[in-house]
Amino acid sequence: MDAKPKCILVSACLLGERCKYNGGHNYNQALVDYVADKDVIAICPEVLAGLPTPREPVELVDGHVLDKMGNCYDDLFETQQSKEDAGKEKVDMLVVDDLHPFKHHPFKVLDNEEMSQMVESVQQFGILNPLIVRPGEDGTFEIISGHRRARAAELAGLTTVPAIVRQLDDDAAIILMVDSNLARENILPSEKAKAYYMKYEAMKHQGSKSGGLTLDEIGEKAGESGKTVQRYIWLSRLSDELLELVDNKKIGFMQGVDISFLTEEQQQWVLVILQEKMVTISTTQSGKLKEHGKKGELTLPMVRLILTEQKPKERKVVIKADKISQYFPADYDSEDIESVIYRLLEEWKNRA
Repeated sequence: MDAKPKCILVSACLLGERCKYNGGHNYNQALVDYVADKDVIAICPEVLAGLPTPREPVELVDGHVLDKMGNCYDDLFETQQSKEDAGKEKVDMLVVDDLHPFKHHPFKVLDNEEMSQMVESVQQFGILNPLIVRPGEDGTFEIISGHRRARAAELAGLTTVPAIVRQLDDDAAIILMVDSNLARENILPSEKAKAYYMKYEAMKHQGSKSGGLTLDEIGEKAGESGKTVQRYIWLSRLSDELLELVDNKKIGFMQGVDISFLTEEQQQWVLVILQEKMVTISTTQSGKLKEHGKKGELTLPMVRLILTEQKPKERKVVIKADKISQYFPADYDSEDIESVIYRLLEEWKNRA
């Protein structure tokens, strides 16, 4: 007969060290017995937001795992069989070498400091959130959600990772891939631009309403306006080299949108002049490029002329109200004060 699965907790936060070392905290014995019968894998409650601490012990109440606030944590102790019985998706352990990235995945997976921290976490606690994949050819699986987790697992030396396998067509896979990644922080403009474009095309292919309504649907899901989504989709038409300059803040977002209306050849002219002259682009300059491009008048010499023209010096003057209020009657509002200032300046100018 198979041995009963053991309860292994990475932290004392949930039940205390007594589960592992038989000593430490005074938790409800019924709960200890309850958990001992469950197939619990290694978990780290600190990583999972909202779990109770030793000062907020959990206990078994009417068959449910509750903390003192009444929050339920039954799902942490469910077996795979109980999840399947409840209609929840099965989590499989898949071989890392059998996974491959989503085709044209727009989100960059970088081996940077953030990845190093993720690798450390994976080495200590494993993959807590399963990947979502779909079956590929020859027994492989295409990653829909979890590209960075898969890379972290690879760097951490894991040979298998937990994953949920779903049967998804291309459009459904694209929409899920985009939605699961847009929730991340620090998304680059190029990533968002390509992701919005892919989702927009997938939704149109699925038969969603075209035009502004589809843009609004995408924006509502991401917490942005349909107009902003449209601008990002326009931005996706930039060449990869220009998109990289937008990512690195060498080209402003709105300037990038203007340049996206140029042809591939015209965009290449812009890139060449930027690299050759080491200049920046103002919204006035990008607007001129867009306008001349629309009229079919844009040439390489014209691009050079526009991008190297002398920019007027920006002058910004701030007059603090507390410093000038002494010169005006108490019943003067801001418009009255502004009118007087302009009139006096005009008189001063005429005298000069």
